[in-house]
Amino acid sequence: MTSPIIVWLRQDQRLSDHPAFAAAEAGGRSVIPCYVLDTREAHPRRPGAASRWWLHHSLAELDQRIRQRDGRLLLKHGDPVSVLTELALEVQAGAVFFSRAVEPQSRRDETALTSSLEAHGIGAQGFEGSLLFPPEEIQNRSGAPFRVFTPFWKRCLASRARMRTPLGPVSPRFSLDIPSGDRLEDWDLLPSQPNWATGIAQTWQPGEIAGCALLEQFAAKASVYNGQRNFPAEDATSRLSPYLHFGNISAAQAYAGVTTSGQKPSPGAASFQREVGWREFSAHLLFHFPHLPEKPFRPEFADFPWQDDPGLIRAWQSGQTGFPIVDAGMRQLWQTGWMHNRVRMVAASVLVKHLLIHWRHGEAWFWDTLVDADLANNVAGWQWVAGCGADAAPYFRIFNPILQGQKFDANGRYVRRWIPELAPLPDRYLHAPWLAPAEDLSDAGIRLGETYPIPLVEPDVGRKRALAALKTLKSSSA
Repeated sequence: MTSPIIVWLRQDQRLSDHPAFAAAEAGGRSVIPCYVLDTREAHPRRPGAASRWWLHHSLAELDQRIRQRDGRLLLKHGDPVSVLTELALEVQAGAVFFSRAVEPQSRRDETALTSSLEAHGIGAQGFEGSLLFPPEEIQNRSGAPFRVFTPFWKRCLASRARMRTPLGPVSPRFSLDIPSGDRLEDWDLLPSQPNWATGIAQTWQPGEIAGCALLEQFAAKASVYNGQRNFPAEDATSRLSPYLHFGNISAAQAYAGVTTSGQKPSPGAASFQREVGWREFSAHLLFHFPHLPEKPFRPEFADFPWQDDPGLIRAWQSGQTGFPIVDAGMRQLWQTGWMHNRVRMVAASVLVKHLLIHWRHGEAWFWDTLVDADLANNVAGWQWVAGCGADAAPYFRIFNPILQGQKFDANGRYVRRWIPELAPLPDRYLHAPWLAPAEDLSDAGIRLGETYPIPLVEPDVGRKRALAALKTLKSSSA
């Protein structure tokens, strides 16, 4: 009997464009697909609540698709290195294949698993299935990793010939002899009492089939992406981020899917591909600078005078800052597990600059509530807004939540959808209701401080306070 190949699945929950499955098929080996739920107490990053919801449904769909091909997705829990080593010995596996990851703990697990298997004479092989380029491959002229996005992306485009392109259809032969495993339902990934995921379930359909369909739908309208992607009321973004994080679709599929082979991408498609490039850049940063989740990329920010105010954090989390564009985004996040990217930047800026709350508090909230929570993207994005990351916006660039709302939600469609208590207010006061005349507030049935909060801080006061904090940092480092 030919020894089977174990394919260790993580953030590559799909059957198409999967190099590990393709390699197993090319070798004529049967495949045991296995997902291990990491239950180690010391694990630094367990999936957040929204991610756990997505994981459940993504794995359920993947198992269903594998069963349609006469296989079964093997579910195990514990320490992935120990579990996979024991499994490989039990089934007398020829090797364990996996898609390489960039997260520090995942990379340590890959190294430990390879060493553990080799001690038993079993091979292990990692494949590039998650990114467009291996993180080691894109370097500056000095042979060091890039720290700024634009030259990084230029190098990627100049290296387009080496960029991953989607693989053709594969049909791995799944093993019929699979050990017993866990039941997905026993992992308790879904909320029950209360079931806070109703809005998320109404918004999303996890899995490869839905991801591919969404990519196809977005490709048909990608030409307008560049002009409309910053307006949160418009359905102009791809919404592919959770599918990319869980690997329901690959970065190569997303990049190639918005163009016709052999043709130059439209400006909108090229703009979207550049956003895929930002995802790539964040992954490369985490690979080369694994301390990013804990420490600022710019070390001088380690001494920044952040404020510790749980009340401000709770108000921000619950969409009660008094800034409508921010509160709309935070309520969209809570109800759907997703927030428009422009609004994410404004909401993050208000937290770390107007309120002087450490970016790690915001990053932790996003980690728990976003269905697309991705360690590289999340950490790099928060550090970018906070001014302490790679290629970061200068700290003194402070988003004005009033102007941002007026510019990108001029007719108020977004704010009125998520903050219905403000809906009757005239457009000119919608993004700054505390400036509205008493008569307008009365006509709209709004009682500031009761039906809608007064801003936690006056925008100009918050801006001046943030700049003063930056000045102390500069003085201490002088």
